[in-house]
Amino acid sequence: MSEKPWEKYLTEQDRKVLQKGRFAKRMGFGARPAVIVVDVQKFMVGVPGKEDQWPSSSGEAAHDAVSHIVSLVQHAQKHQVPVFFTRFEISRDGRDMGVYARKRDLLDNPHWCLAGEIGAEMVDGLVPGKNDIELVKKKPSCFHATPLLNYLIDRQIDTVIVVGGSTSNCVHATVFDASSYNYRVIIPMECVFDRFPISHAISLFNMDRQFADVVTSMEVKQYFESLTQY
Repeated sequence: MSEKPWEKYLTEQDRKVLQKGRFAKRMGFGARPAVIVVDVQKFMVGVPGKEDQWPSSSGEAAHDAVSHIVSLVQHAQKHQVPVFFTRFEISRDGRDMGVYARKRDLLDNPHWCLAGEIGAEMVDGLVPGKNDIELVKKKPSCFHATPLLNYLIDRQIDTVIVVGGSTSNCVHATVFDASSYNYRVIIPMECVFDRFPISHAISLFNMDRQFADVVTSMEVKQYFESLTQY
């Protein structure tokens, strides 16, 4: 397996704590998976060479991840694995921002996540199939005030593969909630991205240590191929 992004940040003492506490066991894949695509929208990804025009762009990290996300989603669809696409949108006047407005200004910019603007659209290449569901959310977690949990229960899902961005914000919140609902959570590390490399690495470390298995996208694809019946 590829080296994990957090390895370079760990000290020898950190590694001893991990071993002593028996953290980071593997939960493994279950029998009925679904993919949750978290906010893979144009405002999050931006346009190469024009990053200054996209105030929330995650830059090169997002551009690199998108190709892996599109490939994994298409693989899931090929094997009849349901995909749940989420989009984060804010009304143009900001009335639905809630407490987020205390931490960030409303940006009057079509390249931000304003409803109806280009920035709120999913990136090109991500196309929901007939087995998939699209959801709009107003908070970091894909579970908060959305019907996602109900859909997962209805389809008897036991494993969620979480992809998208950003790793330290909406992915992190979604993974914690999924784990709290006792789902097996899998994170293909090439398929998540963040604006800040250190936030990306440490968030992945925390999730792998306690709430999820961080794996490669190839491992997830091989898992999809191993499903004999869905």
